[in-house]
Amino acid sequence: MKKIKLFWGIYYPVVLSFLSFLYSVSLWFSGYQLEGIFVGIWVPSILGLSICIRQRRNDYFRALYAQKKLNNRKK
Repeated sequence: MKKIKLFWGIYYPVVLSFLSFLYSVSLWFSGYQLEGIFVGIWVPSILGLSICIRQRRNDYFRALYAQKKLNNRKK
């Protein structure tokens, strides 16, 4: 169960983007071309948002680690 949570925590944007891509292709070939294009735009949006969130999270943890390290040196 722990491995599944770890996998999902890391790769959820890729999985969601792939599902969005499949949905877009299915719409396109079902005759709903405009809807397929609209849903296809979600793929880069999901990936871009996940990169933004991951970058902010990493910056936060780096700052927190640097602050802890600084506080340990003062003691």
